[in-house]
Amino acid sequence: MGNQPQTTASRNRRIILFPFPFQGHINPMLQLASLLYYRGFSITILHTNFNAPKISNYPHFTFISILDNHPEDERFSKSLLLDFAPDFIFKQDGADALRDELELLLASGKDEPVSCLITDAFWHFTQSVADSLNLPRLVLRTSSLYSTIIYSSIPLLDDCGYFTLDDNHLEEQVVKFPLLKVKDILKIGIRSNKDPYAELIGDMVKQTKASSGIIWNSFKELEETELERVQHDFPILNFLIPLPKYLTTSSSSLLDQDRTFFPWLDQQPPNSVLYVSFGSISKVDEKEFVEIAHGLVHSKQAFLWVVRPGFVKGSTSLELLPNGFPGESGRVVEWAPQQEVLAHEVTGAFWTHSGWNSTLESVCEGVAMICSPFRGDQPLDARYMSGLLRVGVYIENGFQREEISNAIRRVMVDEEGKEIRERARVLKQKGDVSLMKGGSSNESMESLVDYISSL
Repeated sequence: MGNQPQTTASRNRRIILFPFPFQGHINPMLQLASLLYYRGFSITILHTNFNAPKISNYPHFTFISILDNHPEDERFSKSLLLDFAPDFIFKQDGADALRDELELLLASGKDEPVSCLITDAFWHFTQSVADSLNLPRLVLRTSSLYSTIIYSSIPLLDDCGYFTLDDNHLEEQVVKFPLLKVKDILKIGIRSNKDPYAELIGDMVKQTKASSGIIWNSFKELEETELERVQHDFPILNFLIPLPKYLTTSSSSLLDQDRTFFPWLDQQPPNSVLYVSFGSISKVDEKEFVEIAHGLVHSKQAFLWVVRPGFVKGSTSLELLPNGFPGESGRVVEWAPQQEVLAHEVTGAFWTHSGWNSTLESVCEGVAMICSPFRGDQPLDARYMSGLLRVGVYIENGFQREEISNAIRRVMVDEEGKEIRERARVLKQKGDVSLMKGGSSNESMESLVDYISSL
């Protein structure tokens, strides 16, 4: 950012932020915290010891651990719903701990007065705590407007019987949401409106509507068709701020980043390298892993492939790769500074799991996408990018080498790919304009700062 942070002496309001403890949720929350710090607010981060943020990277923030939970707490590691285990656990005993900590912060005379609490949408129980303390709560929604609309429609989808359809219906269109196929709805991971996950989403939606407002990690021009629906369904303050446009996520990464590949990357021609990463949680089996490798080779395109530890179920991963792989045409690393790679002039496309952070980062850098969603909101966003905005292609049938290589060549070689990449470039420009004075994101950011300052 070009702005210089205001001095400590000018800070007279404090904001408390509470991220959900997974990479895809921590990144945007810490980006938001940094952005608000640059606008003159003091920052306190509440966090779990499980997946705790790298505190040393944020010397100007105050960090406070909520509960004395061990990072390897068995309640987390053994949960069948690992991504959402913290919610179920904290629903039992986190509210009291949060209330105690907030009472101390509100009563303290040594720090600046607290303006508000900003929590991840999945920390739905924080609304009742904030209400009991008369503390305004804002919600950071780390997913798209479109997927949130779908999530809030789960009771409707359940009434229509979509969650109980068998494999014979997978390719059928979802009538209420024609962008989607039945298989996309099933990948959300719900089989009825009574599932624990469905109840969690229902609680999230209800308590988000009860909050003072929502901060969306998006921008108006990206999801303009969904904004009117969101403003109707969530009749509270809505701020659309594309956080990757302001700040990178490198300092908030929970994994160590490899930079040794940059000399190789720098030597490649413009728009010639396929960047491949499936996020911080998704896993594949050994057969799928091998198919990915062969698909990359058969595409005859240069590639940078992120294979994080644990990506392949029950394997050390690299031992499964074909002899001589990747050769001079590619590089395999455990983790990479993703935004920096996407911004590099040689990156021609991004093969992604379609998590919202990755999707938005790709949009912000004008990089076309190859979408291989795994679960949750990923299939929804993949359809939005490939079907509505047409800035990517969707791999329909899992991981099969021929379909993989064809998809890569469609985006990076064929005439169709030129059109896809041009649409991605235009979308990036719209995001850039939104940050300028009078632009939608700039006005949203100013409105957020003004609102918090008024509390």
